Amino acid sequence: MKWLKTFVGGILAGISIAVGGTVFLSLDNKVLGALFFTVGLFAVCTFGFNLYTGKVCYVFDNDREYALGLPVIWLGNLCGAFLTAAAERATRIGPALAEKAAALCSVKLGDGPASIFLLSVFCNVLIWLAVEGFKNNPHPAGKYLSLFFGVAVFILCGFEHCVANMYYFSMAGMWSWKTLGWVLVMTAGNSAGGVLFPLLRRIQQKQAPKA
Repeated sequence: MKWLKTFVGGILAGISIAVGGTVFLSLDNKVLGALFFTVGLFAVCTFGFNLYTGKVCYVFDNDREYALGLPVIWLGNLCGAFLTAAAERATRIGPALAEKAAALCSVKLGDGPASIFLLSVFCNVLIWLAVEGFKNNPHPAGKYLSLFFGVAVFILCGFEHCVANMYYFSMAGMWSWKTLGWVLVMTAGNSAGGVLFPLLRRIQQKQAPKA
């Protein structure tokens, strides 16, 4: 039952991120699209859904069971993103979204694995900053500004988010073995980026002189 709850939380997070991706594809203004994409992480953090790129940041702060739940969350995210794209493709907005997603995905699939990996690392550094800011900022405005800045910046920089790309590839109808491989590379990069700052922060805190 616990794994089912984890999986459903992953589906909800995948749907949330997919809705953010829908907004991004729907707007011609890239800055506005990046800002409104934040609705996805806003929903995840506000309602406690299970997003892989957020949860992986805290894998070293938790036990073995938490780590074992990460693949379940990843699969839930994939299902949520895929189902959202499938539903949208069946509506009148589907063709326009699919065309934009295809152009976006062609660029990603034309890139190399090292580039994809590094762009994914940078993405999750920003995701960690956004989530950590939301969790620890004492001011309500600061919590939500953390989300807006973290998400908008990673999109405007062209960094790679594995769950967002699950949606884009699904909307474009461009799944293949290469696509799956690229998503796994993105997942690895997001994972590395997600734990990078927490681990460096631990070192900083251990080395910091006592007041």
